[in-house]
Amino acid sequence: MTVSDSAAPLPDERRAQVVELLRRRGVLRVNELASELDVSAITIRRDIALLASQGLIRRVRGGATLLRRPVAEAPVTQAPGERQSPQQAPEPAEEAKAQLTIGMVVPSLDYYWPDVIRGVREAAAAFDTRVVLRGATYQAADERRQLSWLVDSVGVDGLLVAPTTTGEDGEELVRWLQSAEVPVVLVERAAVVGPYQEAMESVVSDHVFGAAMAVRHLASLGHRRIGVITTQESPTTPHVRRGWRQACEELGLDAALDADTVDRRDPRWPRVLDDLLDECAASGTTALLVHSDPEAISLVERCQERGIRIPGDLAVVTYDDEVAELCDPPLTAVRPPKAAIGRAAFALLAERIADEDAHRPAHRVVIEPRLIVRSSSS
Repeated sequence: MTVSDSAAPLPDERRAQVVELLRRRGVLRVNELASELDVSAITIRRDIALLASQGLIRRVRGGATLLRRPVAEAPVTQAPGERQSPQQAPEPAEEAKAQLTIGMVVPSLDYYWPDVIRGVREAAAAFDTRVVLRGATYQAADERRQLSWLVDSVGVDGLLVAPTTTGEDGEELVRWLQSAEVPVVLVERAAVVGPYQEAMESVVSDHVFGAAMAVRHLASLGHRRIGVITTQESPTTPHVRRGWRQACEELGLDAALDADTVDRRDPRWPRVLDDLLDECAASGTTALLVHSDPEAISLVERCQERGIRIPGDLAVVTYDDEVAELCDPPLTAVRPPKAAIGRAAFALLAERIADEDAHRPAHRVVIEPRLIVRSSSS
């Protein structure tokens, strides 16, 4: 029987109903309990976590079941005339101790994302939370498959995800995330949903601010013609370009070179790179903001081969600061706060899971990058 809205039980009463349903039916999935008690799946997951921590039930894949009666609770045979001692409650079984489990899907397990993952894991460890990590391939269909597995097979309590948000598949993925039965926090991505374009919860670097900071640094050194080179496939590119353009307009600079091109692994890159350097010379561009490090390092190497001095003839600032310091000369770089992003994303998701308010407003956290000045610009 479904509980009506007018007679919605208090949390303790609802949890008692969960235990009773499990006693009668054995194993139930989260969605079944949510439907039976007319509450959200998120509420049921919180109830399961609490009841498991109390040793009353056991979490299983996608749901819960009652614990088997511990041996310690078995009746004790008394000798004639022996006084019965009060029976102590059994210790919760080890497997029943509550442990929040969150799923995390990122588009890459190497460049950029390891520090974000480290931040999540550091924060999760402090709260004894398990993190199940999956790497995708910058494809919405692959991300959807990984996320579905985490929800349906692992039974996670929440999701951290850096999803593809563009194109038909990306838009469909965003809709799926918005309707997921577990809380979701976007990491280094932002998205809006519904007819009123409501924001989903997210934690992002302020890439617009970071790019503008790089332009202001170059302008402070006297550069008036500052260009930008970005890669076409990077989700960060639109933000970097917007920050570059806004700063150029604010400072009255000449936005001389604006190139959105292939990355260095593309066979066309050597020819494109020479064309870009020719355009710099023709337009009088004396400084460049380049996203990301591998492209910036490749550009500096080609400048050296062509006799273009760095920073004497062309100052370079890179965006990401993954390997910028390894270049010769070391590259001035904008460093997104990757580990801080991970820690903040976990904290936001944990707060969402713990908050029983169904009308909790969406939170959007924006964290500023840093500018690391090295030899390529100064």
